Amino acid sequence: MPNTQHSLDKLETLLKDLGYKVRYEKGNFKTAACVLEHSRVVVVNRFSNIETKIGSLVGILREVPAADAALGEKQRQFLQSIKQTRLTI
Repeated sequence: MPNTQHSLDKLETLLKDLGYKVRYEKGNFKTAACVLEHSRVVVVNRFSNIETKIGSLVGILREVPAADAALGEKQRQFLQSIKQTRLTI
């Protein structure tokens, strides 16, 4: 996956379609996903570079349980390709 804004946008859209809210915040922390009072949130460090943001979102997508029923065919294939490939930087 190329380290471009388009790739980052695709990952954000996939997370949103899986029911996660993606937030960009500033601070001294690593990007992570969590559940807060039954709402799923992914918090991304605003100051991270694009490679780090993409790598973090791919890592989160590999770990989260995916309800494939809510996804379209293209997004289901995209998610499957993320879960099957290893990211090398």
